[in-house]
Amino acid sequence: MTKGLFWLDDLQWSMIEEFVPSRKRRGPRREDDRRIISGIIHVLQSGMRWKDCPKEYGPATTLYNRRRRWSQQGLWQKMFYELSQIVGTHYENAIDSTAIKAHRAARGKKGAKIKPSASVVAAARPKSTQ
Repeated sequence: MTKGLFWLDDLQWSMIEEFVPSRKRRGPRREDDRRIISGIIHVLQSGMRWKDCPKEYGPATTLYNRRRRWSQQGLWQKMFYELSQIVGTHYENAIDSTAIKAHRAARGKKGAKIKPSASVVAAARPKSTQ
């Protein structure tokens, strides 16, 4: 497993496995549910675009479609409620809904000269020899 990626451990998976829809549905063979769910959580935690998701989790379209379909069915609420019941372990985390995302182009127009921040300028060596 690659470092820095999110993976459901055995305890987490055992708690939410019962909410995963049956594999006996019609259609193409489903990908590994544990890997796909880990990928969805990784994308949601990191705030990245679906198409930028690491290849270890599987195709980005699979992740996106599974998240969308299961959201419409209300499965994510059930799963996250069940995961939130793990208390007194290293799983306790604060969930904060505030996030600040900057668009890729928020840095300025292409080829523009980048000014150093005020803190860098203030910490720099004085230019005169007074």
